[in-house]
Amino acid sequence: MSSLNKAMIIGRLGQDPEVRYTQSNTAVATISVATTERYKDRNGEQQENTEWHRVVAWGRLAEICQEYLKKGSLVYFEGPIQTNEWEDKDGQKRYTTEIKALNMQMLDSRGGGSDGSSSNNKPAASTTKIDDSFDEMDDDLPF
Repeated sequence: MSSLNKAMIIGRLGQDPEVRYTQSNTAVATISVATTERYKDRNGEQQENTEWHRVVAWGRLAEICQEYLKKGSLVYFEGPIQTNEWEDKDGQKRYTTEIKALNMQMLDSRGGGSDGSSSNNKPAASTTKIDDSFDEMDDDLPF
């Protein structure tokens, strides 16, 4: 095997997914996911370390994320890590590293999320896969 670029994370959303549309009317969801590691230090004290991950979903997967996920939802994302570069309005080079979601699975019980609300039309667990056809799209988003 020559190389592998695959991230798999399970975490909670820090906010509702933010969905935008490209000029060609393709949905793009930006999702902030927190993963937390808990461990005991040398003194036996409980420690906690939270990492925030930027996840981007395209097309139908982005629309599903917008419809079913909300702040506090427990979710699994899988896809490659990519770094994008752009120039800001001041001419400075900027970079962002993100996970390009190809697979998503909702892990909450029905109606999950942090507010405890429930809805009978939400699946308890669902896996969504998308094809790679969006790789051929012209990415006109500067993020």
